[in-house]
Amino acid sequence: MLLLLPILVPLIAAALMLVMKDRAKILGLAASAITLVTGFFLFVNSSCIGTKTFFTVLDDPNITFSLGMTGISAVMLLLSVLVTFAALWSGKCPEGKEALWYSSIMLIAAGANGAFLSRDLFFFFSFHELALIPTFLTIGILGRGDRKAIAWKTTIYLALGSLVLLAGLLMAVQYGSGFDMDSLQVASEKQICIAAFLIVGFGTLVSLFPFHSWAAPAYASAPAPVAMLHSGVLKKFGLYGLLVVGFQVAPEGMQYWVPTLLVLLLGNIIWVGYVTINQKRLDFLLGNSSVMHMGYIFLALAALAADPTRTIAVPAAVLLMFAHGISIAMSFNLADTIERKTKTLELNRLGGLAKKAPSLAFLFGLAAMASIGLPGLANFAGEALVFFSGFQNWDYSEGLGNVQWTTIIAIWGVVISAVYMLRAFRNTFHGATASSTEEVKDLHWCEKVAPALMAAALLIVGLYPNLLIKKITGEPLCSSSCSVPASTATNTEAPKH
Repeated sequence: MLLLLPILVPLIAAALMLVMKDRAKILGLAASAITLVTGFFLFVNSSCIGTKTFFTVLDDPNITFSLGMTGISAVMLLLSVLVTFAALWSGKCPEGKEALWYSSIMLIAAGANGAFLSRDLFFFFSFHELALIPTFLTIGILGRGDRKAIAWKTTIYLALGSLVLLAGLLMAVQYGSGFDMDSLQVASEKQICIAAFLIVGFGTLVSLFPFHSWAAPAYASAPAPVAMLHSGVLKKFGLYGLLVVGFQVAPEGMQYWVPTLLVLLLGNIIWVGYVTINQKRLDFLLGNSSVMHMGYIFLALAALAADPTRTIAVPAAVLLMFAHGISIAMSFNLADTIERKTKTLELNRLGGLAKKAPSLAFLFGLAAMASIGLPGLANFAGEALVFFSGFQNWDYSEGLGNVQWTTIIAIWGVVISAVYMLRAFRNTFHGATASSTEEVKDLHWCEKVAPALMAAALLIVGLYPNLLIKKITGEPLCSSSCSVPASTATNTEAPKH
């Protein structure tokens, strides 16, 4: 049962690591390689879409362990397995902490994969919570800076967000038709309240303004693999949840909150954008940049909520989720490499690094250009579609509406992104060689594996975004078959969201 492998393999690897501590990294690499191959196979085989595996957990209430794939979840799974494999090659594990370090990566991956594949609300929520536990532990135990305070702040924020989300999901179950995500329906009069809980709950997990202040310190303090997985993959759970749960359960409620959502997403793009410009450390700059770019994805969701006939909005949001996940994970990977080589991430203490490490400069420059939205890279395709979605079906004779004005203002965020990323690249890699960079050597081959993999993904999707868009919209990528046992395949149609 292929759908189980992306969940079971990391869980088994994490359990074995507790016993075979001296082989933790080898187990992690093997597990991540298996999930990478499995995730890619599931992605390219169109017949895997809609397949399910069922195990009844409780009869009353009806809770079922069910796994299934839609085009959206296939893209999210591909993102997760790519970043997981890269994360295993990233960072430097503290001596004696191998079991905690690598098992945490595996548990986060298993939780993220399970959340993206679950078709039952109970397990959808539970898998996400599973992934949060090792996140808190690694920040508090293996993090840097004021790691304990940051771990507590992150825990409190995300725990409160999860509680609000849980309340919204329970309301959806109570007023709807059970835990099955493919059959959730709620009466119109209940949707406004449910949508409010879902937006706040999912929004806190995504760092939607003003529930965002936990994110940048958490990413800056976390070990590189955890920062990569959380910012690149786990944060997308909230956006994915709004797409597959919020718009199915409460489409009218989502539409009611569009004006509020437009204001909040501008807070991410403009307010947090200017905060990012003011950062003096590379890790905090990247953390705030990640928060800022969530505003663009929320813009696509707001455009969809305001007008469900905007068919560009869903591909735009999912494509940018994938692109941002890869580019921010690549950035944190390279920032960790810079810190290990120079012992600092203070921008005013770096300089001239391109002379000593040209490969590092090239790869970081590629990640920076992707973040800015350079044509030819995946982020550009996603951001362009987001802006187009704001004007799809717009009648110029009626003048500019709220969504169109917000889209116009949001374009200024592209300028803000260019300012802080280009300045960070200049301060780090150009100018006079700083004392911290005098003895730096270029990347070893093993340090190139993770960023090269992610760079390839950015280039391939950037040059051919239809690779993902066709999957999201349900167009077949190939005619290969995906065999599923008859006893477990109970649905062969892709759920429509």
